Amino acid sequence: MLPCMNKKLFGMECPGCGTQRSVALLSQGEFWEAFKMYPAIYTTIPLFLLIFLHFVDKSRNYTKLIIIFAIVNALVMIFSYFYKQYLTFF
Repeated sequence: MLPCMNKKLFGMECPGCGTQRSVALLSQGEFWEAFKMYPAIYTTIPLFLLIFLHFVDKSRNYTKLIIIFAIVNALVMIFSYFYKQYLTFF
């Protein structure tokens, strides 16, 4: 696994920390563990699939769906980051 430079330099996890481990857990069939590791994994995968379709399938316009999924993904990432950083200490 690649190390998180933000965690190495500043001692804090970044909003994307856990993505690699979550993908590894998904590939092993550990769906709940993958969600606990990185909750945004289930919005990131469809976002990347839509981006891939956008470049492959030129007959359809996926721009609006990509924007919607990107916003939802960003919100899930931010919420889970703050939950992991601040609410798990209480």
